[in-house]
Amino acid sequence: MNFSTKDSAKSLYNKRFKDPLPSTIYPLPQTIKEMHSKTISGFSKLPKTGKIQWLVDNFLSKNEAAVEELSSFWHSDEDLQKVLDGFSENTISNYPMPMGVAPNFSINGKQYAVPMVIEESSVVAAASSAAKFWLERGGFHAEVLSTVKIGQVHFLYEGDFELLNAHFETIKNELIADVKPITARMEKRGGGVTKIELLNLTHLEPNYYQLKVSFETCDSMGANFINSVLEQFGTSLKHYTQTHLQTSATIVMAILSNYTPDCIVRAWVECPIEDLAAACKDMDAATFAHKFYTAIRIAQIDPYRATTHNKGIFNGIDAVVLATGNDFRAVEACGHTHASRDGQYRSLSSCSIDKGIFKFWLDLPLAVGTVGGLTKLHPLAKRSLEILGNPNARELMQVIAVTGLAQNFGAVRSLVTTGIQQGHMKMHLMNILNHLGAQNGEVEATTAHFEERVVSFNGVREFLEQYRSKKAL
Repeated sequence: MNFSTKDSAKSLYNKRFKDPLPSTIYPLPQTIKEMHSKTISGFSKLPKTGKIQWLVDNFLSKNEAAVEELSSFWHSDEDLQKVLDGFSENTISNYPMPMGVAPNFSINGKQYAVPMVIEESSVVAAASSAAKFWLERGGFHAEVLSTVKIGQVHFLYEGDFELLNAHFETIKNELIADVKPITARMEKRGGGVTKIELLNLTHLEPNYYQLKVSFETCDSMGANFINSVLEQFGTSLKHYTQTHLQTSATIVMAILSNYTPDCIVRAWVECPIEDLAAACKDMDAATFAHKFYTAIRIAQIDPYRATTHNKGIFNGIDAVVLATGNDFRAVEACGHTHASRDGQYRSLSSCSIDKGIFKFWLDLPLAVGTVGGLTKLHPLAKRSLEILGNPNARELMQVIAVTGLAQNFGAVRSLVTTGIQQGHMKMHLMNILNHLGAQNGEVEATTAHFEERVVSFNGVREFLEQYRSKKAL
């Protein structure tokens, strides 16, 4: 169907489809010509200045100030900027995030200062507060239960399953032999392929089978290693079935799974109930313990509460994962899948009160690395690992899980005592003051005024207006 560029997008839509364009649909460009004017080929080949100028001309209302603003965040060290540009595609600038440190963590008797990269007010403060609280009650404990990671080769096979299964031991040997050039270095470090299973899933999808492959990747997150092995497995499987079984397997895809239920770390704290007396000045230890326990139970039975509850856990987890150059999207996806493993989304943390002992713990599937990727390329990721004492992957798993548990403890403690907003808004006060353009004297006066008052945006604005009015007199 040919259209003139004079035709509006709406008229083109109505010519193509019987019903008129719904009024609720998102706005479409006025003309095909306008749409073409914002289409570009070869964008990736432009220098950063060219990319920015194209955005200014087409999407930023020709605001030339944006050029200076975006380029002002480039790193002054050109070599370092090249490293940063190499982390992504079509880069135009750097996006700074605050990096903080939560001190006073005692984990298995060892002291840590935990680096955290996060923009949400009160997160680092809450983690620090929880760390100091438990420092005097035996500290945090953690252990890695297992470190198995999973990859899959998904394939279709129309031949005889019994014949395929009968050949599977031979196939496995060939698969292992064919990936030796890939696995040799990992095997020297104690890792590699640990198990290969053939899954018949034809009851779910016609002709669908899977190779489920278990890996040990030592201190590496291992994504590239796993995917390289799996892709070679796919090639080898196709060749074997074509050569020896007369029916070739069709490889659909070969890819790691970010769900790692056998790569588990456990973190916990425990103490006699009476040792919780300082958790809240207006509540006795037994009342606090039982309110806390009930809050965790609610997060286990109510998915609405569980979602926000687990988000609080990931406030801590993601902040350390980001600081150490690991993949927070993979970590979150895995954690949320684990929270739904029985068919309902539940709390990742648990609590018990037994024979006068309060225990609070977290079992978390967690795949991270301390070698390779950004962990060595990003200068601040490298520095974060140095702050942590250059841990191996197992130790880093423990630190991350403990930070998530500490964050969860801090949030739930606030919820069942003073409420979440009091502490959160106190920490958010500086953001409000920055937004309102408060100067030094105004910051001090406002901070003092709200020391014993509830912080709100309107309340801060009104106070500043009054304060400025009095100063103007």
